[in-house]
Amino acid sequence: MSILIRGGTIVTADRSYQADVYCEEGIIKLIGHHLNVPCGCEVIDAGDLLVMPGGIDPHTHMQLPFMGTVASEDFFSGTSAGAAGGTTSIIDFVIPSVNQPLMQAYEQWMEWARKSATDYSFHVAITWWDQSVSDDMGKLVRDHGVNSFKHFMAYKNAIMAEDETLVNSFARCLDLGAMPTVHAENGDLVYHLQKKILAQGISGPEGHPLSRPVEVEGEASNRAIRIAQALNVPIYVVHVSCAESLQAITRARNEGQRVYGEVLAGHLEIDDSVYQHPDWAFAAAHVMSPPFRPKKHQELLWQGLQSGNLHTTATDHCCFCAPQKAAGKDDFSLIPNGTAGIEDRMSVIWDSGVNSGRLTENEFVAVTSTNAAKIFNIYPRKGAITVGADADIVIWDPNGSRTISANTHHQNIDFNIFEGRTVKGIAVHTLSRGKLVWTQGELRTIKGAGQYIKRPAFGGNVQAPQKMALQKESKSVSRS
Repeated sequence: MSILIRGGTIVTADRSYQADVYCEEGIIKLIGHHLNVPCGCEVIDAGDLLVMPGGIDPHTHMQLPFMGTVASEDFFSGTSAGAAGGTTSIIDFVIPSVNQPLMQAYEQWMEWARKSATDYSFHVAITWWDQSVSDDMGKLVRDHGVNSFKHFMAYKNAIMAEDETLVNSFARCLDLGAMPTVHAENGDLVYHLQKKILAQGISGPEGHPLSRPVEVEGEASNRAIRIAQALNVPIYVVHVSCAESLQAITRARNEGQRVYGEVLAGHLEIDDSVYQHPDWAFAAAHVMSPPFRPKKHQELLWQGLQSGNLHTTATDHCCFCAPQKAAGKDDFSLIPNGTAGIEDRMSVIWDSGVNSGRLTENEFVAVTSTNAAKIFNIYPRKGAITVGADADIVIWDPNGSRTISANTHHQNIDFNIFEGRTVKGIAVHTLSRGKLVWTQGELRTIKGAGQYIKRPAFGGNVQAPQKMALQKESKSVSRS
């Protein structure tokens, strides 16, 4: 199958220009004007539209077993919803139970993910430590293309990694050329505050943000970053939600440390007033960790993106419907943590970022696609409109609009945190490996069409993944 995208304006992370794009066998084959292409190829007229790299969501949790239930979104429905919003790749998480072998967990998640409609990859969480974990980390990097390992500093008595585990795992990451990533919340402090707040008779969703104040996140971010500094390993901090965490990242980067920060579309746009809503189900639907913060933090997070101290935008897409959330009806600490967003991320970021003047269109491409590809070492195979790259493309109408609603979204959840918001800037066509998976409101995804993407280890200079990725731009695109 071949497709010619004709007449659009190509927008990449570093420039915008008019050209045609020809895709064949899942690859971008030609870019230019008046291309000589085979007869019979499908033609998409993109005359007034933008042609951009498909979005990469580096933080999703499809069908995650968590807090006594399983996330309602599976890999097919979730990647399909992403395609409807212009996202063509995800990096999900393998999360072993304590004492579960890493390879066993990895194989289970790979089995679940085979139904994906678009491409996928995995971070692997380190939830415990012994020599077998170290050995399995080596196998995952060498044989399976895993170059990032996740550490939950929260969720005490479940998947929380103690400091000793962080030190051992961070050091092993350095040896292997892998990137440690952290969910930065002080789990001991959260556990203490949860018990204290429940003892005060506060059991509803309003207790959730009280048990996870900004100090909890700021302390953990700084601690993880300092551990990484001592070990001379780069670090990626997921879902930065507050000024205190951003300050820790900014301080470290100003000192020359390799620290990367991720921010969620939800944290950029939604404040903590949602937890005071009189409807328990509405408030509970917003329970996630870290929680939504007071309004003052949102503008600071936008400034973090503008300044380059935050690098990627994600969703932490983890869906739980109302009956699942009801498990915490009498105890906020039992409400399954998670919200949706994979379908809406790109439109929300465009509407609030580009339309407001906070971001240029090129910066939008960087924070929704290219930076993630560079940081996790799959650029320019992903995150680029260049000859030889995978034909993962979103054709974008900057003047098109839609109203977000749980009644019309494709996400497998009964609530939308952006409900009722009208956004300007939408995906008109989405191509995954050169095939139309979303076109003018029609979803055409196929179960199992997505492929697993191996991400090479960082060789030579482990501290500079962006630099290494850039050096690879002129080389042949590696294939998994």
